[in-house]
Amino acid sequence: MGSSQSTNNQQSPCDNGSAKGKAGLKILLLGASDTGKSTVLKQMKLIYEGGYMQEEREGYKEIIFTNAVSSMRATLEAMVDLGLQVAPQNSRRKDVILSAPLHVESLSLTVIGAIENLWRDAAVRNAVQQSSEFQLGDSAAYFFENINRLGSYSYLPTDQDILRSMFRTTGVTEATFSAGQLTYNIYDFGGLRLQRKKWIHRFENADVVIFLVSLSEYDQVLQERADVNRIQESLTLFDSICNSRWFTNTSIILFLNKFDVFEEKLPRSRLEDYFPGYTGGNNVDAACDYILQRFLSLNQTTTKRIHAHFTVATDTQQMKFVLNSVQDILLLIHFRECNQL
Repeated sequence: MGSSQSTNNQQSPCDNGSAKGKAGLKILLLGASDTGKSTVLKQMKLIYEGGYMQEEREGYKEIIFTNAVSSMRATLEAMVDLGLQVAPQNSRRKDVILSAPLHVESLSLTVIGAIENLWRDAAVRNAVQQSSEFQLGDSAAYFFENINRLGSYSYLPTDQDILRSMFRTTGVTEATFSAGQLTYNIYDFGGLRLQRKKWIHRFENADVVIFLVSLSEYDQVLQERADVNRIQESLTLFDSICNSRWFTNTSIILFLNKFDVFEEKLPRSRLEDYFPGYTGGNNVDAACDYILQRFLSLNQTTTKRIHAHFTVATDTQQMKFVLNSVQDILLLIHFRECNQL
């Protein structure tokens, strides 16, 4: 996918001007909400297109500001149900955040000071540690810790800021990346339940599905339905994709994402409390293997191989390694399909 990769120098069997060579591979980026699909797409832009121009970075400011304020608001609101209260000296700072607009165009000194001091509050930190009990983004603490930098006059979002920023994907986001003579057309789909019906009937001829799962969400429930475990929802969705008649000839790459958050969370939130079949305690390797096997066991086609990777989508160096492996798989798929023309 990137010009720096040695595989790009290989001549494609489709270089004779065939339709497949010109159109390239059609890749679907699928998964439930908040699994990291958009983050993977951002990494591809950083790795294969040289990153973001200054104007593009400027465009992420409001998203990042809104993420920081809305994350603190969500934490403060959840503290009521958790039975937690901020220290008396932070009560006015709490009011500042709760009265802030839903969409934040800039960070005032008052808001910056409120978040900075609230993040020092033991009750707020306690609430963030219990974030599986409410809807809170994985990067909330990151934004809280960096609030002074985010609010500085000369602030320009870094790569990591952009990777950790989050906004709900609606509809389909399309991106194209070139690798020598080969083109990859990637489609990122919204993960909310109501949007999933659009997937199968529109992309029955997809060459590859990259399916994302958030490992760290084993103890969380859906935003849409509080009675459905998030990994169980991913299992159901993966089953429907993997065994769909529309994807009989489609290769599947499985990203078990947010390994870093999963590893940190496992000792304080027992996997067996949510998946009684698991017996490995807080051994992260055993836990990863258990979840991986749950997904692999759903594959009902003996000739279909699932290529699995444990990922940290916000880690660019790790994603370079993973995407190099994915590129090799995609090139093999391309060669195979071209030889069948």
